[in-house]
Amino acid sequence: MNRMILDTDIGTDSDDAVALSLALRSPEIQLEGVTTVYGNVHIRAKIAKKIMALCGDIEVDVYPGIVQTLLHNREVFWAGIEGEGLDIEDQSMKDGKHAVDYIIETVMNNPGEINLVTIGPLTNIAAAIIREPRLVKNVKEIIMMGGVVRLGSSAIELPAIEHNVKCDPEAASLVFSSGAPILMVGLDVTRQVSITRQDKDDLAASGTPLAVTLTKQIEGYMDYRKRDFTFMHDPLAVAMLVNRQLVTTRRMSIQVDYDHRHPTGITVGEPNEEGNVEVCLEVDRDSFLKLLKERVFC
Repeated sequence: MNRMILDTDIGTDSDDAVALSLALRSPEIQLEGVTTVYGNVHIRAKIAKKIMALCGDIEVDVYPGIVQTLLHNREVFWAGIEGEGLDIEDQSMKDGKHAVDYIIETVMNNPGEINLVTIGPLTNIAAAIIREPRLVKNVKEIIMMGGVVRLGSSAIELPAIEHNVKCDPEAASLVFSSGAPILMVGLDVTRQVSITRQDKDDLAASGTPLAVTLTKQIEGYMDYRKRDFTFMHDPLAVAMLVNRQLVTTRRMSIQVDYDHRHPTGITVGEPNEEGNVEVCLEVDRDSFLKLLKERVFC
């Protein structure tokens, strides 16, 4: 059983909701808790609770985290479509501890057992490391959807900067350089797992409330981006705790190059057998999408 905390900016791109659903519906994973980050973290927490309700009688605590970037020096992006069509106001939230406190407490009380799966900007994780530097020696692994090194087969098609890193490059730099064991699930592989509007219709075919809700969210995001496809970035990070053989990796050291401009935050990978980052470079797309359909949309 793989114990994990999911740190998410759920609400804009539909793939966060799919990732949470995959975690809840995978017997290989024990979801200890969910933390939200970046922007209106309380709305994000309600969205997470709504997705849990659609997954069945699964009760996992959700802890809102940091709203701003680590240094409060960058404008926070808020699309304004977060929670649309989900009726999240019926999700009551109890007062609880802050996400950073929860992360520190859970990891330090369970040394070597907790995976941090991060599918948003890395602000909560960076703050946790600042407050408790021993966290990097006690976390089992940080599985991060973030970054891009452009060293795989699809390199020429990839942008130089990835969203979760560019939202808070200072936080990303701190996490990568912390020495914590990291599996980087970046655009090198997540851009290989696209789905089209036809794929979306196929996924909705089961007609379950979860499948219908998620595919409506997927369709809404395609409409928002004005395109006929989207990528399943975040579910691939969660899938690493189900089947690590879906990807091939190379060990590297990662440096985040950034400055005061926006966008900024290039993840520069240098092959290094002593590095702390396993970088995913290739993925078995068909096997991953089959897993996603069987677990979440069946």
